[in-house]
Amino acid sequence: MPKGDFSVARVGKRTRESVGKFERHIERKNESYENMNVDLSRTPMNVHFQSCGELTYNEHLDRLIADGTVSLKGLKADATVFNEMILDVNTDYFERNGGYDFACRFYEEAFHFAEKLYGKDNIISAVMHADELNIAMTEKYGKPVYHYHLHIMALPVVDKEVRWSKRCKDPALVGTVKEIIHQVSHSKKWKSEKALDENGNPILNSNGKPVYHTSYSILQDKFYEYMKDAGFEGFDRGERGSTAENLTSLGYKIQQDEKRLADIEQKIAAEQVRYNDNHKAFMTFAEIDGSGKKSFTGKYTVSAEDYEKLTTLAKRSYSAESEAQRLREENGRLSRQIWSLQSEISKLRTALRELTEKCRPYLEALKIAPQKVKEFIGGILEKFKKQEKSIYYEPISAREQQSSERGKRSKNKDYER
Repeated sequence: MPKGDFSVARVGKRTRESVGKFERHIERKNESYENMNVDLSRTPMNVHFQSCGELTYNEHLDRLIADGTVSLKGLKADATVFNEMILDVNTDYFERNGGYDFACRFYEEAFHFAEKLYGKDNIISAVMHADELNIAMTEKYGKPVYHYHLHIMALPVVDKEVRWSKRCKDPALVGTVKEIIHQVSHSKKWKSEKALDENGNPILNSNGKPVYHTSYSILQDKFYEYMKDAGFEGFDRGERGSTAENLTSLGYKIQQDEKRLADIEQKIAAEQVRYNDNHKAFMTFAEIDGSGKKSFTGKYTVSAEDYEKLTTLAKRSYSAESEAQRLREENGRLSRQIWSLQSEISKLRTALRELTEKCRPYLEALKIAPQKVKEFIGGILEKFKKQEKSIYYEPISAREQQSSERGKRSKNKDYER
């Protein structure tokens, strides 16, 4: 197995107010993007496994609320209402296994994984992006290579029992289940639990408070195991918590951005040199002033040689002005890129320093006693994994499951054809 191929599964929390900007990115509703690697000519190749059509995410949610399908009762205005799940594997993995067609099959199955987590009716949108250029892989293969990944916007819905209160006229009903509603609740969907050490004792942070793990912290394992069972192999599971992964990715991105910055600066310098070399004056001001002779009638006459020089000089001057304008525009564009890259590098370096500081105790312990550290962490994760409640959505009926399986087999056959 090639080194460095691993799966990534992460969940982002979105409110009703903030979801709009993520929707515009996922659904490609912007005319331009901060990510300069988005190739809008390939956007039609993005694949929707689930879509809310012409409705926005909030409009689709409003319709579900009106239909009584879900409830936001009791939630604050700034509460987390949407989950954005991103499922991903290294670009190189797809390039080696068939590129776009293989990615379509892979992420269709990954979409079924999300269906089990959230329930099909609770997924608002599921889009595979195929239009983001991977610069590193493009340079490696000498051709455009794109980063395939899946964005899923879903509602974290749980079944909530509403019980009869003491106000009920029938005493026998008090405390019994009145109805079950589908409540949107991120905190209940991804319930946090105390992390325990190998002896079953709570792990405490530097302030002496218990450390909690959200249930989506083991999504890496769940996603990897599901895809492996579905027949997709050749990659490793991502690291839980992804701290080391982010540290490595940030370092690589800083290195690549600095290289791009140096290339742009070299390009500006090369353009300036090329402009100076190609547009050196071949006549001095004195020679131009001395061209031609004034007759007694006030007209100027020039020799055939001087005439040819002057007309050539005029053409070159016009051409040079056009070229200078183009270079000024190019210089402005490259200067803006330099400013943007310098700003991005600064942010990445700050993030890298923060992550390095967070990882410092672990890294120092790893240097001193690597085996003991690995055994200790392995024991914690194993115990936590046993305690973790299933994060899969409530099983669907046998008839629906059989229908779903037939549909999946039919889709897979279509992809094979």
